[in-house]
Amino acid sequence: MPKKRSGGGLSPTQQAAKFLGVSVLAGAVLAGIALPAVGALGLAAKGSVESFDALPANLKTPPLSQRTAILDAEGGTIATVYSRDRTVVDLKDISPYMQKAIVAIEDSRFYEHGAVDLKGVLRALNKNARSGEVSEGASTLTQQYVKNVFVEEAGDDPTKVAQATQQTIGRKIRELKLAIQVEEELGKKKILENYLNITFFGQQAYGVEAASRRYFSKSAKDLNLQESALLAGIVQSPSRYDPVNDEAEATKRRNVVLTRMAQVGDISRAEADKAKKAPLGLEVSRPKNGCITAVKSSSFFCDYVREVFLSDPVFGKTRKDRAKIWNQGGLTIRTTLDPQAQESVQASLKSHIYQSDSVAAATTLVEPGTGKILAMGQSKPYGYGKNETEYNYSVDAAYGGSNFGFPTGSTFKPFLAAAALEEGVPATKEYSSPYEMDYPSPVQTCGKPWINDDNYRVENENETEVGPYRLKEAMALSVNTYFVQMLSDIGLCPVANMADKLHVHQGNGDKLPQNPSALALGSVGLSPLTMANAYATFASRGMYCTPVAIESITQKVGNKRKSLEVPKSTCSRAMSEKTADTVNTLLRGVVDSGTGKEAGLSDRDNAGKTGTTDERRNAWFAGYTPNLSGAVWVGSATQKVEMKNISIGGVTHPLVFGGAVPGPIWKDAMTGALSGKDSPSFNLVDIPDPAKDKDKDKGDDDGNRDDGGNRDDGGNGDGGNGDGGVIGGLIDGGTDNGGTDGGFPGNIFQGQGNGGNGIGGRRD
Repeated sequence: MPKKRSGGGLSPTQQAAKFLGVSVLAGAVLAGIALPAVGALGLAAKGSVESFDALPANLKTPPLSQRTAILDAEGGTIATVYSRDRTVVDLKDISPYMQKAIVAIEDSRFYEHGAVDLKGVLRALNKNARSGEVSEGASTLTQQYVKNVFVEEAGDDPTKVAQATQQTIGRKIRELKLAIQVEEELGKKKILENYLNITFFGQQAYGVEAASRRYFSKSAKDLNLQESALLAGIVQSPSRYDPVNDEAEATKRRNVVLTRMAQVGDISRAEADKAKKAPLGLEVSRPKNGCITAVKSSSFFCDYVREVFLSDPVFGKTRKDRAKIWNQGGLTIRTTLDPQAQESVQASLKSHIYQSDSVAAATTLVEPGTGKILAMGQSKPYGYGKNETEYNYSVDAAYGGSNFGFPTGSTFKPFLAAAALEEGVPATKEYSSPYEMDYPSPVQTCGKPWINDDNYRVENENETEVGPYRLKEAMALSVNTYFVQMLSDIGLCPVANMADKLHVHQGNGDKLPQNPSALALGSVGLSPLTMANAYATFASRGMYCTPVAIESITQKVGNKRKSLEVPKSTCSRAMSEKTADTVNTLLRGVVDSGTGKEAGLSDRDNAGKTGTTDERRNAWFAGYTPNLSGAVWVGSATQKVEMKNISIGGVTHPLVFGGAVPGPIWKDAMTGALSGKDSPSFNLVDIPDPAKDKDKDKGDDDGNRDDGGNRDDGGNGDGGNGDGGVIGGLIDGGTDNGGTDGGFPGNIFQGQGNGGNGIGGRRD
């Protein structure tokens, strides 16, 4: 007779025998293996009680991955995203029919046994032995729940999933011990609740709530008898019993569940027979996952929110940490998106440019003083088909945009003007502004002076544009030579510093190169978000605020919610109020009577600037009111299309320029976004006009420099490009550091020559 250990209890041999008689035997059956006697004996010799005791007995349950809802500023749903479509619910919110159905078919003695159903083990072992094959298992719901926890913890890692589901005695023994712990700690009702929330029901639906909505478009609490039986039957093999793809097989399985429910007394035979005659009653809701499903054409904004979450350290130390939280889901993300503004942006884009056009347009609206991104849209929708794109033209490469951004042309000139005003240059400053001239040399930078070694020249848009000009008129007419002379006067360093204060950087994140092409004529690539936010600084009287897209985030872990910290906009003074007010006065003249007249708003104070680059590859309008700032870019993402004799939105344009294509897009987008909103005024300053009028042709009679012979339309047509006149800032300027001439998905979007001494021109 075996000896007892001191202190009483079974000896190690007896404990091992008991362990083998239950846990090992159970594990063997659960693994689908009927062990031969010698195998069992061999395991008995190795598997001591000490080994069993050494197994971890604490089940570390990971938070269940759930849906994430991305909301607009008013609480409306923009999109739902998830790695696993799941909504965790309490047991009281699950139909009693569903609770009974899953127990009946998966573990009918669930409320009678512990973690292991010994009778079930012996029954299955006997049946498998007689049949000579594995025809029945003996896993309890508790054991199945533990296995599902392992699978959930493995996530999408195929190696970990394989380890979590491998049919080995070792895994089954560990599963058994953890099941014992779970039974002791949770109790039957909580185990059932957890099981119904974690289990996979096919069709991308995890948990009974998602399954109910997928197959029947209703909540789990509203499931009837036959619907509950169908879902319970799917669990054993979601692919085999998929009612969407094999209705007949799913019906047979449902009826098996109904029969079993009657056998265990959950329902009567009459109820079962009646339910068996009912149709499946499917009302399938197709999965709507990801930003591609976003409403109001806000897919790109939605994707930007995702990129912000994955990039910002406030959500985790590493991108991997942040991705884990994102994939876990259960987030409710309240964003800054204004549905009125977003609808207005998309309506404007749709009315002015076709999806099928050879060029695209992108528009971003930002609130001055807060940095809130209110709208973000583009003419080619989010997608992977023809005339669709997954690239967000409005943002930097780090957030899913162009590798380099898009050259801005003369929309950069206000930054130069602000830098000059901060340096003490008066708003009445006059320069000779000839039609054409050599770039001044040398020009001081923050380091070694820039020298015009290659004798680059710059010219105005047409030969009638001859100075002298003062700043107000030069800004309204966008006179190239004026601003090159101003740059020479103050040097490149103040402009570079102003760009830094405004967070104006290239689309790839690099600082702007210190050469006249970049810091006077806008030859390097920026994103519309960067431009809209920088112009918002003028609107807020010199206060720069970092852009933000997220207002708040709550996370649901299980059935509890907690708030997450979110990145806040930080504001800093980029220039004095006087400088900002002066720039506002200058840019108001652009939309009143200058190159941006077609973009001007008639019902409120507004200001802005046009921009067009060499060979008409990019056209811009950036402008603002005191309470809204926006930037519009039009061009080819690959930078291959010259917008000459081109049809855009059904209108043929001999030459595209900033005032006539991006300008009207901006005007209509702003008009709709601001409808019903306050109309504050700028704090304008008095800038005296020249003492005497110049007797020269300034364009058409109404001063609109966007018509023939004007500043934006380019009286010199194709001239001024290439090696003569204005050296191409896009193609011919210095060293082409922008990448290849090819489009995406290689080096996304052709870069622009922005290195070395590249001198950029503009069409404005």
